[in-house]
Amino acid sequence: MGGRRAGRAGALRRLAALRALVAGRDRHHRARRERHARVGTHPRGGGGAARGLVAVRRARRARRGDRAAAGGVVSEAECTGTVLEREGATYRVATPQGTVEAILRGKAKQDGQPRVVVGDRVRLAPEPGGTLFGITAVEPRRNLLGRRVPEGRGTRPVAANIDQVLVVTAARDPAPVPQLIDRLLVVAEANGIPAAVVVNKTDLDPGLALADRCRGAGYAVHRTSARTGEGIAELRACLAGRVSVVTGPSGAGKSTLLNAVQPGLALRTGAISGKGRRGTHTTVGAVMVPLAGGAFLVDTPGFSEVGLWGLEPGELARCFPEMRARLDGCRFGDCRHRAEPGCAVREAVESGVIAPDRYASYVALLAELDQAPRDWE
Repeated sequence: MGGRRAGRAGALRRLAALRALVAGRDRHHRARRERHARVGTHPRGGGGAARGLVAVRRARRARRGDRAAAGGVVSEAECTGTVLEREGATYRVATPQGTVEAILRGKAKQDGQPRVVVGDRVRLAPEPGGTLFGITAVEPRRNLLGRRVPEGRGTRPVAANIDQVLVVTAARDPAPVPQLIDRLLVVAEANGIPAAVVVNKTDLDPGLALADRCRGAGYAVHRTSARTGEGIAELRACLAGRVSVVTGPSGAGKSTLLNAVQPGLALRTGAISGKGRRGTHTTVGAVMVPLAGGAFLVDTPGFSEVGLWGLEPGELARCFPEMRARLDGCRFGDCRHRAEPGCAVREAVESGVIAPDRYASYVALLAELDQAPRDWE
């Protein structure tokens, strides 16, 4: 009897131990399932693993979206954008989703491809790592504004796809240089880009004579003062919805003027040096600045010397609007408008229709083109 009781007690103990083992195992599995549920994965089952992987990828995309909002990745898809600025080998590019940083890749990096400049429309593809884009191609340009390399041959492109060129000159301090203004206007005309003149610092001098001179040549003129606010609203309307290059002699007040057009741009400004009353350059390279209303400004370094390039001497007169309208009146089709008989342009100068100093600028530029090497490209 005692032996049977002892055997039954042992069996009960073994059963209790087994139940405890099963309960512990159940608790372990339940805790494990809860942990996997929290992180969105499961070690078993194809469907559970797939759902967990999807959850992980979604979390990663969400984190990338957070980085994009902070200035990182904008999109994993290819897109197009407009080049705003170059900083070394990196380009700042405006896209519909935001501004990204990009580097040259593929064909865009090969020799013989056009140099990427401010204003270019470029195709972008994401780079591995998720922080940069690669510029894979440059879309066809509507136009290209460039300048000749100083003391050398070839051109240095400045900006592309421009709607208008604004030549900014100070009415005083420093004194305006009509010949330089005319040179810049010829550059715009030679590239087929409409141009206008901005007579700035009218708080120092009204600049009426200079404004009349430019209007007489066929150009729209804006008289402005960042200090008094004169003409700022009109200039802002002129810029709306367009890509505009702002150029002119150093010290003309371009950067200060742009800050007045849209406060908060924080463009660099420079003072006038004492010796020679020349402006100090403040913009190192061309920069495209987005404005309200879909406008863009291209702020360029001061062009203290702008060379003429790719322009035949016989085409120069067509870059002076007031002369272009009279070319058909010349007796000879190849008239250079210097000493040829029956020249309608010189007759207009003698009668006061064309300003004498504008004609003087034409003669000086023509002499420069006659002496320029024809194989400089």
